[in-house]
Amino acid sequence: MTTVDSPAAGAIAPVLRRLYFVRFAFAIVWAALLFLTKAQLGPLGITLIVLYPLFDVAAAVVDARSSHATGSARGLYVNIAISLLAAAGLAVTASSGVPAVLRVWGAWAIVAGVVQLIVAVSRRGMGGQWPMILSGGISVLAGGSFIVGAAAPNPALTNVAGYAVLGGVFFLVSAIRLGRAATVN
Repeated sequence: MTTVDSPAAGAIAPVLRRLYFVRFAFAIVWAALLFLTKAQLGPLGITLIVLYPLFDVAAAVVDARSSHATGSARGLYVNIAISLLAAAGLAVTASSGVPAVLRVWGAWAIVAGVVQLIVAVSRRGMGGQWPMILSGGISVLAGGSFIVGAAAPNPALTNVAGYAVLGGVFFLVSAIRLGRAATVN
């Protein structure tokens, strides 16, 4: 098991742990609500689609504020910008239908996945980051599948909900691993 190897990393681990638990809970609730809307782009569906990257912005802000001492905040600022662009893009394309939303979501998942991968690799010394590394890689692959799926005969947003659940599970596993790393020290 990787453990916290510096005082700065040790200080951020509890903050990340709480943040990851919150991100897990949000992802599960968000996915359930999207399923309840039958993944339609009505007012609630559009709100949910735009809300997800905005929540990612808020989480990245919290993370960046606590990450200055570890030097991993730069990637988080990139993530904030990418997620703000995604939210704006989703708000604009939602009126164009599910294929347009899937293309924007897919592009966001690819770029955000690369950024997540870079940030997690830079943090691997603090522990609990292997799930984040895997999640970043899977996000890149999922993003590609969303873009390809946009051209399917009946594209649907249900895969986006599944993507959120899987991402939430990775946050949960990472939070648990961060807690174990903190108790080892």
